[in-house]
Amino acid sequence: MGCSVERVSSSMGTKKGRAVLHWVVFFWTLGFASALLSPKGVNFEVQALMDIKASLKDPHGVLGNWDRDSVDPCSWSMVSCSPENLVIGLETPSQNMSGTLSPSIGNLTNLEFVLLQNNYISGSIPPEIGKLSKLHKLDLSSNHFHGEIPASLGHLKGLQYLRLNNNSLSGAFPLALASITELTFLDLSFNNFSGPIPRFSARTFSIVGNPLICPTGSEQECFNTVPVPVPVSFNINNTHDQHNEGLCLGNLKRFHFRELQIATNNFSSKNILGKGGFGNVYKGKLQDGTLVAVKRLKDGNAAGGEIQFQTEVEMISLAVHRNLLKLWGYCMTATERLLVYPYMSNGSVASRLKAKPTLDWSTRKRIALGAARGLLYLHEQCDPKIIHRDVKAANILLDDYCEAVVGDFGLAKLLDHRDSHVTTAVRGTVGHIAPEYLSTGQSSEKTDVFGFGVLLLELITGLRALEFGKAANQKSAMLDWVREVHREKLDMIVDKDLRNSYDQGELEEMVHVALLCTQYLPGDRPKMSDVVRMLEADGFAERREVSHGVAARKIEVSEFSSERYSDLTDDSSLLIQATELSGPR
Repeated sequence: MGCSVERVSSSMGTKKGRAVLHWVVFFWTLGFASALLSPKGVNFEVQALMDIKASLKDPHGVLGNWDRDSVDPCSWSMVSCSPENLVIGLETPSQNMSGTLSPSIGNLTNLEFVLLQNNYISGSIPPEIGKLSKLHKLDLSSNHFHGEIPASLGHLKGLQYLRLNNNSLSGAFPLALASITELTFLDLSFNNFSGPIPRFSARTFSIVGNPLICPTGSEQECFNTVPVPVPVSFNINNTHDQHNEGLCLGNLKRFHFRELQIATNNFSSKNILGKGGFGNVYKGKLQDGTLVAVKRLKDGNAAGGEIQFQTEVEMISLAVHRNLLKLWGYCMTATERLLVYPYMSNGSVASRLKAKPTLDWSTRKRIALGAARGLLYLHEQCDPKIIHRDVKAANILLDDYCEAVVGDFGLAKLLDHRDSHVTTAVRGTVGHIAPEYLSTGQSSEKTDVFGFGVLLLELITGLRALEFGKAANQKSAMLDWVREVHREKLDMIVDKDLRNSYDQGELEEMVHVALLCTQYLPGDRPKMSDVVRMLEADGFAERREVSHGVAARKIEVSEFSSERYSDLTDDSSLLIQATELSGPR
């Protein structure tokens, strides 16, 4: 499936066919829009979102493009929509928001996730949230909510992830929460709850920091992070055992090894989608016709013991975001470790940059923003946070609608805030690895920011990082080349397939963000939340203002030193490593 409307319309062949397609799309869109309109022509979702905006104080102006007169809220910042243009997500984490949460949130009946953590929102939690029957993730942690948890939250039977920790909530635990059988993760810690503790169905839960129940935090009933063991009836040493068919670990399915063998035609080389340092990825087709991508880890025995592996994959599965590749399931035998993901029909950004029809400029911008939002979620909205360590075009995948999803974070080390950021092995792709990681093995969120900067340059040039120097007919570092061209003639680095069908100002903006992200010192690079704000900004002046606050000392890209990037030059010794380290894993 392609990424442009032209490919679809060209298949219609004739003028008449294109006209028919136009009207089909028009009435299809009109049908969805009219379904959301009241008798007076008001879009219910627009109305609800505007009520939410009115009750919040927005110091950064991140809700500035929310417009009451708009027909379609899907272009608004902090709002996620389904392909049918229904609002399914509301995300305003870490934006210094205050005020209260409007009860009108209950009118957004298609919401699947609400992420409002790390703000200053106060008042009570609206009971109307209990009307959101499709909600599977709710994070209101680290705010100033007070009062009791509404019993109506027990109506959210599909809820999998609930965080209300670090607020001022009080009263007894609603018994209704214990009846949510799909709940996998529950954090009610650091509030003022009292009363008996229900038997929560969540596999991982915490209620420490509630003085009336857990005064010291060491009480046995205050937290539980031990995964439930595999049923005794399943013997992992027998790969032909049928007892584990359909067994679920939290919200993950445990696949039978034979099932994945059949799906991939016995892991046929013809089904390989990609190769990498951790193993091969295969296209598979399950018995019900569902297409999947199966990652077969290179050394199953080295992937951790049974409990360790189960715990790791379950925690990874909790990272749910529109721009992250969802982990569907796994398979584990005595000698095999496999991960199962949805199949991405448009492949990776790396493959699409080389394919026809070429990705247009607007699609490349959308990919950049989607990837940035996915990394922001991993860095600042996951706890423990996840550092990717191999951000590149080959690990950014494209769904049926060419929306970017970040893949290959499945085996990244999960870092608690208290853990050291020093690792013993460097994993990544030459040309994308940050200098401090390549030389010392020290990684942080800023390591990913560097890789994202290189990804932006790949989107702009259509080249892989190791091809930059060749394109400039020199052996200097890729960033030296971009820096020189940036000062002389920026058009020289743009993908020739774009044929001038791009906005010059937007090109300058994206190059500027890329060079901020790839500064030599980690401390001079912006955070991903700043990167997202720059990419979301309406104008170049606003981006410049944001970036000035992020890295005032290094905003002049001419300060870069070629000697500092000598480790990233395109020489043969690094090319040998690149063969092993590159590729989707």
